[in-house]
Amino acid sequence: MRKISLFIAASLDGYIAKPNDDLSFLKIVEKEGEDYGYAKFTDTIDTLIIGRKTYDYVLKEIGPSHYDNGQRDVYVITRTERPPVGRTTFYTGDLTKLVARLKSEKGKDIYCDGGAEVINELLKHDLIDEFIISIIPILLGNGTRLFKDGRPEQTLEFITAKTFETGLTQLHYKRKK
Repeated sequence: MRKISLFIAASLDGYIAKPNDDLSFLKIVEKEGEDYGYAKFTDTIDTLIIGRKTYDYVLKEIGPSHYDNGQRDVYVITRTERPPVGRTTFYTGDLTKLVARLKSEKGKDIYCDGGAEVINELLKHDLIDEFIISIIPILLGNGTRLFKDGRPEQTLEFITAKTFETGLTQLHYKRKK
C-alpha cells in the first residue's frame, strides 16, 4: 500500500506562510548545496497532491517543471475545472476518493506539498501516513497555520530529528497504526 507523506516547512510558531501566501521567510535557511533531504525524499515518490494556491505560487516563483518533471503525476486540488497540462491534472472531485484510488494503485509513494486546506482535509480523514516537518527558526506571529483546529487527535511515532547549521530542525514522524 502506498503512503502519503507530508514534507513541508513551518515557522517555529506553526505557520507555513506569512499573510498573502508569502513564503519569503524560507530564504533565511537557504544554503548553497543544502536541500534538507528534498531530492532523496522525492526519489521515493511518483505522485504529488498539492493545493491550487501553493501550485500557483510555485509556478510563478520557480516554474512548472518543479512539480511536473515528466517523472510523476501531479494532482492540483482546485474548485475550478481546467484541462490537464502534461502530467498535471486539475482535480475538482472528492479528495478522499482520489486518495483511496491513488493508494490502491501500484507505484511509489505520494507526496502532499500543501497547502493548509489540503493538509487539513487529509488530516480530518486520517490519511497522512508520514510527517517530515522542517522548523524554520523564526516566529511569524500570523499567516497560514500548518494545522487548523477541528480535526481528530492523532498519535504519532517518532522517527528522527535532524539539526542543520542554518538553525533548521527537521522532525520526522509516522502515523501510529
